[in-house]
Amino acid sequence: MRLFVAVVLPEPVLDDLGVAMDHARALAGADTRLRWTIRAQWHLTLAFLGEVDAGVLPELERRLARASARYEPMRLAVEGGGAFGSVRKARVLWAGINGDVERLRQLAGSVSAAARRAGIDVAEGRFRPHVTLARLREPIDVGDQVRWWSTYAGPPWLATRIDLVRSHPEVGAGERPRYESLRAWPLGRPGGAAE
Repeated sequence: MRLFVAVVLPEPVLDDLGVAMDHARALAGADTRLRWTIRAQWHLTLAFLGEVDAGVLPELERRLARASARYEPMRLAVEGGGAFGSVRKARVLWAGINGDVERLRQLAGSVSAAARRAGIDVAEGRFRPHVTLARLREPIDVGDQVRWWSTYAGPPWLATRIDLVRSHPEVGAGERPRYESLRAWPLGRPGGAAE
């Protein structure tokens, strides 16, 4: 099964991001090279685990529970935007994350380490917290979009848990992967002080 670990965005954040996405789609007009993500796909990936054997799940879940307990809830907000690749030859358009980003990076590192200790080969790389807005069918200039998203600041929220999410593959042409949360763990120890 194809898995990743994520922070799920709360409904008010999704609502606000949805309004912003409507504006971004209008700015793009009929440009079909942008394959926009949908609300059900908006999340903050901490670690992409790839294909994982079901036999590894008990150890992975045990280690993710330990990792999540080490971090108190953190204040975050969707803010700004950018592109992977370059703005002129982008492959992915994204919205950024602001707030307790350094602690979020540490959490992402702990989640990746937990997965590696459970026997999963997690790719090393720089963690860049973001929400994927669109994938591009071919590299294109998204300067207008990046400028527009640079002014976006969504409502802040308190991230209180991490989720282990299964990605069900696309079924046919034009279909999108479907995400299913398999399990969630609260951030912080029970009875610990929340921010």
